Amino acid sequence: MAFPKDNEQVQRLIRLAIEEDLGTGDVTTESAVPEDARARANVVAREAGVVAGLPLIELIVGHLTSKATVTLQVDDGDRVRPGDVLATIEGPAGALLTAERVMLNFVRHLSGIATLTRTYVDAIAGTKARVYDTRKTTPGFRVLEKYAVRVGGAENHRMGLFDEVLIKDNHLAILAERCESLTDAVKRIRRKHPDIPVEIEADTEDGVRDVLEADADVLLLDNMPPDRLYRAVKLARELSPGKRPLLEASGGITLETIRAVALTGVDRISVGAITHSAHAFDIAVDFEAEGCKS
Repeated sequence: MAFPKDNEQVQRLIRLAIEEDLGTGDVTTESAVPEDARARANVVAREAGVVAGLPLIELIVGHLTSKATVTLQVDDGDRVRPGDVLATIEGPAGALLTAERVMLNFVRHLSGIATLTRTYVDAIAGTKARVYDTRKTTPGFRVLEKYAVRVGGAENHRMGLFDEVLIKDNHLAILAERCESLTDAVKRIRRKHPDIPVEIEADTEDGVRDVLEADADVLLLDNMPPDRLYRAVKLARELSPGKRPLLEASGGITLETIRAVALTGVDRISVGAITHSAHAFDIAVDFEAEGCKS
């Protein structure tokens, strides 16, 4: 899949990260390292997992110097082991030192998401269900975090509030307060946004019936343990045979429970943890040293 290198949000994030770290200047490098010094460095994995965000290395270094070369040794989505070299960078030593922490912050974060995502995807291998992400992302990082989710083998849910209708419990509460039926609400939505899919949450059997009557594209079965989820899936398939609506499970799903959830027959499983709880993947930048050249 293509890395979103030309995305303006990604470019803004890189500029902001460099400005945040650099401030008025890298006083350590500027005062300790000769201006004409050159260096070669390797970006190295310190643990096993799935890497993501490696193209950011070239983008970040490129913001600081046009005189460096970045050679990626592996691709996003590859599984790596401790000691594997992910990328090699050659160029002005000062620029490489200044770029080090910024590029590590990005790549460690995205690789952590890709690694955790792959773990969830592997946990339901052999079932028909697919893992999806959520909007539980780091503010400003959604484009990159959702890219890392795809690298890890899962699917993206809506990017934001603009590309899918998702009627959740609080929307339902407001509709109930106004004595409006779900069916009328869906009709109104489709008149205004005929090309946008409509997903509706339900956490009871009565709620499932209401969503099916409203003819949603996706039925979101929220916070149901596997036994209740199985019954809800069975009910939905009996009342609405065929491919619609798609059935999605969400709410508190963990690595320990996701396979049981997948085996209930749902089509999709949304997991917020793959973006909001991924650890920072252990990666380092090692500068090569050949000894003093006199």
